[in-house]
This record gives sequence, structure tokens and C-alpha cells, in this order.
Amino acid sequence: MTAAPRLIPLAALLLAGCNLAPSYSRPQPPIPATLPLAAGGGEEAGSIAGIGWRDFFTDSKLRDVIALALANNRDLRIALANVEQARAQYRIRRADLFPALSASGGLVYQRQPSVAGASTTGREISERYTAGVGLSAFEIDLFGRTRNLSKAALETYLATEEARKTVRISLIAEVATAYLALAADREHLRIARETLAAQEAMLDLTQARQRVGVASGLDTRQARTSYEQARADIAAFTTAVDQDRNALDLLVGATVADTWLPDGIAPVTQTALPVGVSSTVLLGRPDVQAAEHLLIAQNANIGAARAAFFPNISLTAALGTVSAGLSGLFGAGTGTWSVAPSIVQPIFDGGANRAGLRSAEAARDAALAGYEKAIQTAFREVADALARHATIGEQVAAQRALERAAAESLRIAEGRYRLGTDSYLATLTAQQTLYAARQNRAAIELTAGANMVELYRAFGGGLR
Repeated sequence: MTAAPRLIPLAALLLAGCNLAPSYSRPQPPIPATLPLAAGGGEEAGSIAGIGWRDFFTDSKLRDVIALALANNRDLRIALANVEQARAQYRIRRADLFPALSASGGLVYQRQPSVAGASTTGREISERYTAGVGLSAFEIDLFGRTRNLSKAALETYLATEEARKTVRISLIAEVATAYLALAADREHLRIARETLAAQEAMLDLTQARQRVGVASGLDTRQARTSYEQARADIAAFTTAVDQDRNALDLLVGATVADTWLPDGIAPVTQTALPVGVSSTVLLGRPDVQAAEHLLIAQNANIGAARAAFFPNISLTAALGTVSAGLSGLFGAGTGTWSVAPSIVQPIFDGGANRAGLRSAEAARDAALAGYEKAIQTAFREVADALARHATIGEQVAAQRALERAAAESLRIAEGRYRLGTDSYLATLTAQQTLYAARQNRAAIELTAGANMVELYRAFGGGLR
């Protein structure tokens, strides 16, 4: 064996390791190196993703509702089906790396006319039996085309899996927010009903005072106005509660039992949320991870596009046996084999390969921009949530103090009105101030609870 033939297997091995895809390195995040600090923060934000939703949400009813949603929500089922489809597509593409062997068998009957001068007359019928195994047009991946396509399919599958995680986290957050909205509207309804009862009592008092000539007709009309306003608010909040219930049922994908509904606004999450300073924690968010997987996939597609400029080498081979009779099909001397390698070198394709490479490069650039935008979006969401978190506690405390002050003002105004010291206008003003303070307090408490849920979602928590 000469030196040249001995170098052929070595060259094939070297070429088999050739990869024409650009080397990948994670792009520098286009965001500040640190995140804004929220009041009371101090622990590492990276630990947020490690907090399971069952640990983060402290309300047992809400945990039951979230568990029901994770089992029944249709969007989550769609995301899971997309993952299974992407996994199957990856396995199909990965199978191209291996030769596909197939077995075959056949029987041929052939009728031929007799040969002139032969001893036999008439026509003859011949039989031929065949059996074998072989591979057809298996591509020898010298330039990494098949390997890069397989890698692109793998990264697409991983991106789909991360997208499923994103849907799961968003579902948990949406269910918690809808639960809080229902709790807030039920609190609004309770306040309106309590106000209606108080307004009805004051209306009865004013009418009685008018009958004895102590109160004027204007006082009675003002008391009636406040009473009817409370009635209208009850109708509006009743509608809002029913709509919140419908929205929660849709998110859950099933009817939520009455025993799981909130009784009123109360803290449903941890009172303190870990907050760190490094923005690199955002790289672990599933949507950012999905964008990076898509970027790596497009990077691999460039390698496949580059390989199209080089020769395509394929191999077809078969091994079998041929016999004129079935009994002798596997007998001695019936073996047959064939090997048919082929090579195709592009010479002129009208610019198709070059356009394919440019398309792959443009897709990679778009994926890079999408990855950077995902990081910037994550930073914006976290920064906004932290900005709200930094002041919401003070706002809740101030609103509760305002409610207490308004309640005391109403108590004094009603006492003065009963004694005849003041007109009903002062009482009416105090009633309206207290009613607005109570409703605003419920709305701000909803904002505070929703902010905790948003922080949890924005940092990528809720995977366990």
C-alpha cells in the first residue's frame, strides 16, 4: 500500500471534524452592570428563581388555585405540545448523522422466448429470489453541514423548552394577580355595602330630624344622594367581582371552588423579596435563555450554509444474496454486494448558495438583536418593579393613616350634627372623604400585592 492511499482515511477523519460555523461567545449584555436597589433589599436576586411558588405564595387558597391552573390551563398545554414537537424535530434532524439501514427482499418472475437452436422449445419462465441490507445516499458529513443542522434543531428545541417555562411563570403570575384583583373588588364591594348601611342610618336620622323641623329638606336630599351613590357602587362592584371570577376561571381552565376564593385583601406572598445588585441575574430568565438558544441556532445555520459551497459526498451500499430458487437463497456462492460513492461539487447555481449564506447571516443578526432586546426588556421590567417596590410600602402606610384620620373626622362630624352644632354638610363631606379613603386603601393594597408578584415574575421565579 502506497503512502497516498494511507493518507486518505486520515484526511477523511480530519475533515470529519471540520466545522464551518462561526465560533460562538455570549454577547455582552447591553444594560447597566447593576440593578436599582429596592427599599429593604439585600439578599442575592439570583436566589429568587430558586424560590418555589409554593414557598413564595403564603396563602393556602391561592396555592390551591395555582396548582389547579398548572394542571388545566390550555396555554400551558399548547406550550408543552410545542416542546414535544420541537423535540421530535430535533430527533429527526439528529437521525441524519447516522446511516439508515434497510432490509429488502424480492421475487422476480421473468418470461422469455426460447433461443433458436436450443434443445427446448416454447417459452421459458425463470425465477430469481433476492434478499439484502443496505444504505442509500448516506451523506458523509466532512464539512459539518448535517452536524450544524442538528445543532440548530437542538437549540430550537431548547428555546421552545425555555418558552414553556416562560409561559408557566407568566401563568403563575397572572393567576396570582387575578386572585388579588378578585380580592380587591370583593373588598370594594364590602366597603360599599358597609357604607350603604351607614348612609341608610343617616338618611333615616335626617328624615326624622326634618319631620320635627330640626333638619332642612336640603339635608335630606344630600343624605339621599350619598345613599343612592352607595347603591350604584354596589351594583358596579358586584359586576366587577363576577367578571374577576370569570377571568380567574379562564386562567385556571376550570371552575374555581367557592371555598378557594379570597375573603378579602391580605398579604399572599413573602413580606420580603430578595433583591441583589448584579444585572447578570437577568440572563437566567427563561425568555432571555430562549433568545440565546435561538441565536446559537442561527449561528449553526451559518455553518450549514457555508458547507453548501463545498463538495457533497454520499455513499450508497448494499449487501445481499441472489438465487434462482428459494431454497438456495442463502447457499454458498449466492452472495452479492455493491458500493456506490458519489461526489457533487457546486459549479454554477445562479448565486443560490451565496444568497443562502447571506440569509443565514441576516437571520443571525436578527437573532442577536432579539437576544439583546430580551435582556433590555428584562432590565426594564425589573427596574420598573423595583421603583414601585421602593415606595409602595410608604404609600400603603400613609393611606391607612389617612383612613384612620377620616374615620375620626366622621365620628366628630356626626356627633356635632346630632347635637345640632353643625350642618349636615360637614357630615356629608366627612362621609365622602372616608369612603374614598377606604376605597383608595383597597386599591393601593392591590397594587402592593401585584408588585410583589411582578417582582417574582420579572426575576424569573416560579420554576419549582
